[in-house]
This record gives sequence, structure tokens and C-alpha cells, in this order.
Amino acid sequence: MRKIILLIAVLAFSVQLEAQELKCNIQVVSQQVQGTNKQVYETLRNAIFEFMNNRVWTNNVYTMDERIECNLMFNITDQPSADEFRGTLQIQGRRPVYNTNYNTVLFNFIDKDIQFRYIEFQPLEFDLNSHTSNLTSILAFYAYFLLGLDYDTFAYMGGTPYFENAEKIVENANNVIEKGWKPVDDMSHKNRYWLVKDFIDQDYAPVREFNYRYHRHGLDVMDSKPIEGRAEIASSIELLQKVYRSRPDPYMYILRLVFDAKADEIVKVFSESFTEEKNRVHNILTEMDQTNASKYKSILEDSNQLEF
Repeated sequence: MRKIILLIAVLAFSVQLEAQELKCNIQVVSQQVQGTNKQVYETLRNAIFEFMNNRVWTNNVYTMDERIECNLMFNITDQPSADEFRGTLQIQGRRPVYNTNYNTVLFNFIDKDIQFRYIEFQPLEFDLNSHTSNLTSILAFYAYFLLGLDYDTFAYMGGTPYFENAEKIVENANNVIEKGWKPVDDMSHKNRYWLVKDFIDQDYAPVREFNYRYHRHGLDVMDSKPIEGRAEIASSIELLQKVYRSRPDPYMYILRLVFDAKADEIVKVFSESFTEEKNRVHNILTEMDQTNASKYKSILEDSNQLEF
């Protein structure tokens, strides 16, 4: 009986490990803060690492190889008191391309409105139905947002439940004094409120369809069907053009995020394409994204192919 109980416990522990979805690297940088207890930053890093990587965020079972890779880098620029911290947070999310060793970037964003309280060794608590801590609300928001992006690449609109959870976190923080949760905090759409609002806005639905077709029917088949994969990626980029021409809002920051994540990759994808396809993709991209026009010009020239 004792052996049976032990076996059940081991199996339960194994299932719990496989259910965890994120493989998140955490950095806490504090060079700009002078004369403080530096040990607290290492304790904070460890607490964030445990919160992101050991929490179960979905009802699905993940193996260790399937976990979503992400990087969170906190740059603490000010510590007004022993338990109060301010700074920025850079978030990057990636997902593997099917049947390759290549990881494609889904999201690369800097949140400039980071302010939270943290008492050393105090457990990080989170409740989806209420705002209990600005730190854990920020962490959970980006966990669900990254999950939403990832699921969107495997099924059309597959990330909706996770974007809805991120939206709920925003709603719970509607009355807090910390910035980043309200539309007036950044009218150029570069904060948490606008990120999730725009992603679930029907006017931006083509961006989510782009994410699905670009990854699932484009990159994921490039290893075995490069011509078909490139053709699907080219068609998916036209969905972004549709959004660009309709201009759902004056800033369209979502498109900026897409280009920041994908510009270099797209150039490499089409480096081995035929002339007509190269010209079509180049013209669409330069219309939408003049910032990277010099990069897109290299599509028309011989360049390095994307290596899987």
C-alpha cells in the first residue's frame, strides 16, 4: 500500500510538471539604483521565476519540450522605499517552428509603466477575479497575453480565452493608482490596456488571422514545403495591408509590434523566392512599414536564407 501511495504521488507530481506552460527566463537589473539592499533583487528574481514557471495557467497538458519560451527583463531605475520599485519591463515571447530547431519571435515589447511593491520573501499571490498586487497582475497579464499569442498561431482565434483573461486583469486594475492599466495612461496605445483591447478588437481580427496563417500554414510547413509555405506567408502579409489601409486607430501600434518581431525573419524567408513574389512582398511591406524599408530592399537582392 505504501508503494502504491508513493507511485501515485510521483505520477501526480509528473503530471503537474507537464502541465506548466511557460519556460520563462527572468532578469532583474538594478545598476541605476544606488545604496540599497542588492540581495532583495535576487530574491525578487527568484520569486518571479517561480511565479511564472511553476504556476498552471491553462487546462491543457504540456510536456517540457512544448513549454512556451519567454524572457522578462526588469530594469529597476528607482526604489523610493524599501518595498517600492519602479522601472521598465521588456517582454519577449517565442515559439518553435514545427519539425525544426528554429524559434520564431511572437512578441517583443517594452512596458515603461512598471511600479510595484514587494516585501522580501513574501509569497506572490494572484487572483484572476481581483487585483491583489500590481506585480502579480503585471506578471499574470503578460503570461496570459503570451499564451493568447501562442494559441493564435496554432488555431484561428485560438488564443481568445487567454486574451479575455488578460482583459479581465486590466478591468480589475481599473481603479489602481499605478499606470499602465487605463486608456489615458498612454493614448498612443503602448500600454497594457491598449495591447489587449486592440488584440480583441474585431477591426484587428486580420492581424490575428495573419498570426495563424503565417505560423501554422507558413513557417510550420517550410521544412517540407518551402514554396507552399512562402506563398502562404505572402498571402498572410496581405491581411496586415488590409488593416493598414483601413486604419482602425491613428497609431496602429499592433502593426509596429508585428514588424518589430517579424521584419528580419520575413526578409530571410523571401531571400530564396522568385522575382514576382519578391516584388509583391517588398511593395506591400514598404507601403506599411517605412521604418524598415532598407531591410525590405534586401528582399530584392541575394541574401541569407532563413536557417531552420
